[in-house]
Amino acid sequence: MHLSRRTVLSALSAASALQAQRPRLPNWKPKLGVLCSYSDANLEFVKSEGFTSMQLRLDPDKLDDTAIQAINDKVKRAGLYVSSLACDGNHIDPDPTARDKQNKYAAKCIELCGKMGIPAIGGQSGTMKGRPLNEQVDEIVRVYNEKYFALCEKNKVRILWEPYAGGPNIATGPVGWEALFKAFGNSNNVGLQFDPSHLVWQFMDPIQAARDFVDKIYDVHLKDTEILWHVVRKAGIQPVNNVRWWRFRVPGQGSVDWKGFFAVLAEAGYTGAMNIENEDQFYYPAYEQGNFTEQYKRGFRMAHTFLKTIVPPVTA
Repeated sequence: MHLSRRTVLSALSAASALQAQRPRLPNWKPKLGVLCSYSDANLEFVKSEGFTSMQLRLDPDKLDDTAIQAINDKVKRAGLYVSSLACDGNHIDPDPTARDKQNKYAAKCIELCGKMGIPAIGGQSGTMKGRPLNEQVDEIVRVYNEKYFALCEKNKVRILWEPYAGGPNIATGPVGWEALFKAFGNSNNVGLQFDPSHLVWQFMDPIQAARDFVDKIYDVHLKDTEILWHVVRKAGIQPVNNVRWWRFRVPGQGSVDWKGFFAVLAEAGYTGAMNIENEDQFYYPAYEQGNFTEQYKRGFRMAHTFLKTIVPPVTA
């Protein structure tokens, strides 16, 4: 078949026009870092390893304004972005004394975030185990509105939920997320601190969950889960001898489909932080007098080496 020059040029022009009409994927520029307790030595390690973000563990009851300002100045000089402050606990504890203590602590964490320019606290939603889901959701909404949201708006801070099923939490996956977001009326004061490892050991699909809720993801934990299939095949997931059938690992050493997960974030143009949460016992103990042990550092380096193969160069 003979194709004229005009036919070829027309076809190329049409193809070019079609390509121009296709939506371009946003440029993916996530921040990559670690979750850790603060110390000057830990800060120096994070910076020296080429990370650009952190989620911090800080106790507001142990910090005065002078200490807060000193930490803030050091973090800024290091050029690091603090994406969130860890704030674990049961916000709707059935015990009134325990609940009041947690509510006051969380309020202090929100105020600390405001002083340091940290955009979120991350932890669990709260739970009243044994109560119907709708009752727990209603109580969470009531408590957050009464105790937290005025402070959130004043300090420009969000409350983020990590899908950890082992703590005081109903935000453990899509069922809980749907119920909570609907009850909150899609409030900007709440969102997700997405950790695919927790969905893996609950036998949920972290990739589909991320895709379905990507507009609610404001922070990310990078942690893997290894399913010990040789145990599962003999004892199941409720072993009568209580043997451990799964364990947390650093990214790349477990079952998370990281390429699929990052593709979801890239397609959505996620530019927030992705912080390595090292709960891999192959790299414990974690701290010695508040500073990373050499073994713990090895875990972060192992994760970083893996992540650099599939995550774009980190940006400040």
